[in-house]
Amino acid sequence: MLRFLVRRLLGVAAILLVVSLITFYLFFAASGEDSVVRLSCGKNCTPEMRETVRHNLGLTKPLLEQYWIFISGIFAGRNIGEKTCNFPCLGYSFANNQNVSHTVADRFPTTVSLAIGAVVLFMTLGIGLGILAAMRRGKKTDKVATGFALLSGSAPIYVLGPLFIYLFVQQLGWMDRPQYHQFTDDPFQWASGLLLPWICLMTIHMAMYVRLTRSTMVDVLSEDYVRTLKAKGLSGRSVYIKHAFRGALSPIVTVLGVDIGVLMSGTIITESTFSLHGIGMLAVTSVTDSDLPMMMGVVVIAASFTMLANLVVDLLYAVIDPRVRLS
Repeated sequence: MLRFLVRRLLGVAAILLVVSLITFYLFFAASGEDSVVRLSCGKNCTPEMRETVRHNLGLTKPLLEQYWIFISGIFAGRNIGEKTCNFPCLGYSFANNQNVSHTVADRFPTTVSLAIGAVVLFMTLGIGLGILAAMRRGKKTDKVATGFALLSGSAPIYVLGPLFIYLFVQQLGWMDRPQYHQFTDDPFQWASGLLLPWICLMTIHMAMYVRLTRSTMVDVLSEDYVRTLKAKGLSGRSVYIKHAFRGALSPIVTVLGVDIGVLMSGTIITESTFSLHGIGMLAVTSVTDSDLPMMMGVVVIAASFTMLANLVVDLLYAVIDPRVRLS
């Protein structure tokens, strides 16, 4: 187990290193020195200011040395001109001159809150309906559950979001306009302010889990050991939940790991639709402002969450399925 974990951590580190190298090359080297200086300096930039920016960003140094300074700053911090950028240093924004790491940390709670609530809702309802459809395979309950899943997964978030706001907020007044509140300040306001985005994300993601849970459960229920358990007189609840569902969990966890990585990296369309200032909205503003350090920071953070989610999934395989040999 320990050897597997070390190997996976080394693999994650290597992939993140490659991602950071490609990102650095695309945003700085491929953009050209003049473009980087112009974006950092602004419109009213004198030759003296351009030279200062070039020196502060280390653009006068070789490309590999620039990358080494960038990657070492993430782990040990670095000096950028007269400023000290502490660990983990992702640079300073060209748009507002703010520390990129601090900006991402400020937006992170919104994205995490959005992801946690959505995952709880679409996993609970999606898996529940999938198990119910598998237990009632071929019957009306199965057709209603799969039909509802197909319908809910057909509408994109930029259609559901404005529709739900118009219906539940403006017309019926059942919900508050989506807004992020600190969980520690008021848990009820935190939940009520994000309930509508949670429902939208649940509606879209739930369809995959209903169909996936149903199909895997149907396959597992046809296995010989399940028929043996039924023949021994075990209750239906024990057969379906304790034994069959555990055998069907592996593909569900695989898809969940990908979804969590995407959600934690920032749900760009959802945050833009509901005007929530998370990592996804930060990615949009950094692109529109041509803010290279902020774009790089968001890409590195998104890649980190995706790799971490996949690492957790690999470790969970051993817990879910004893046949998996991590060694």
